[in-house]
Amino acid sequence: MSRKSTGDRSDLYTRITDRIVADLEKGVRPWMRPWSVANTDGRITRPLRHNGLPYSGMNVLLLWSEGIARGFSSPMWMTFKQALELGAAVRKGETGSTVVFASRFTKSESDGQGNEVDREIPFLKAYSVFNLEQIDGLPDRYYQKPASVLDPVERIEQSDRFFRNTGALIRHGGSQAYYSPVSDHIQMPPFETFRDATGYVATLSHEATHWTAHSSRVCRDLSRYARDKSERAREELIAELGSCFLCADLGIVPELEPRPDHASYLQSWLRVLSDDKRAIFQAAAHAQRAVAYLHDLQPKTEIAEEAA
Repeated sequence: MSRKSTGDRSDLYTRITDRIVADLEKGVRPWMRPWSVANTDGRITRPLRHNGLPYSGMNVLLLWSEGIARGFSSPMWMTFKQALELGAAVRKGETGSTVVFASRFTKSESDGQGNEVDREIPFLKAYSVFNLEQIDGLPDRYYQKPASVLDPVERIEQSDRFFRNTGALIRHGGSQAYYSPVSDHIQMPPFETFRDATGYVATLSHEATHWTAHSSRVCRDLSRYARDKSERAREELIAELGSCFLCADLGIVPELEPRPDHASYLQSWLRVLSDDKRAIFQAAAHAQRAVAYLHDLQPKTEIAEEAA
C-alpha cells in the first residue's frame, strides 16, 4: 500500500472522528439525533441500501448524521452507478455522502530469515452515496409508502419476544440496571419503576449488548472494565451504539437522556476518541457484531416477519 493511500485512510479516520468529537463537545450524542429531531415522521430505521438491506456499523452513524443535517426524510441511499442501473439519475449539482468499507488484504513479506510470510493488512475505503431524494426517475416501487408502523402494544410485545428468544437470564429487583459477567445475568429494576414500557426495553437493549460480551457469545474482553476507565468508556460506547441499532430494528425509542449512572461517560468518550481516531469505528463494529448475534438467536420465522 502506498504512503499516499495510507495517509488518505488516516485522514478519513480523523475527519469522521473529529465530526463526532465536535458534537460530543457540545453535549450532543450524534447517534441519538434521529429520535430527537422535531420533523421526523414515522418509524426510525437504519439507513437502507438500494435493495432494501440495512447499512451496518459505522455507516449507520454516518448516514443518520447526513440525513438529519441535510433534511432528508427517506432512509434509502444508493451510489451514482446504482441509480443509473435503475434507469434513474442523480440530479445535477447534488453532492454525495460518505460511507466506508472496511476489509483486509493479504500481503506476502519477508520475515528476515529468507522466508515469505502472509500478513493481513486492514484497509478503509470511502465512497459516495446519494439519498433517494437526490435522484430522479427511479422505478415507482421506490416511492411507495413504507409499511405501516406497528402500534405501541405490538412493538412492546415484539420486543419482549425478541429478548426472551435470546435466552438471557434477566432478573428484576433493586434500583440499578447492569450486566454481571461473574454470574452472567442481566439485572433490571422492576418494570413499574420505568417511565413507560419503551423505557424498559431501551434500557434492556443496552444491557443485552453488554451480555453478548461473554466468551460463549461474541467474546469481548470485560476483564478490565471495573478498574480501567478507558476500557469502561469503550465498552459503554459499544453498548450505547448497540442499543441504538437495536432500538431502530425494534421500532423503540432509545434512552434520549443519559441514565444517572451513565452521565459521566461523555467526558470519557471524548478522551478516548481524541486519543484514538479509530475508537469510534471499532466501537461501531463491535456494536454491530453484538446486535447481529442477538438477531441470530431469533427463530427464522420471526426474523422474516421483522424484515417484511
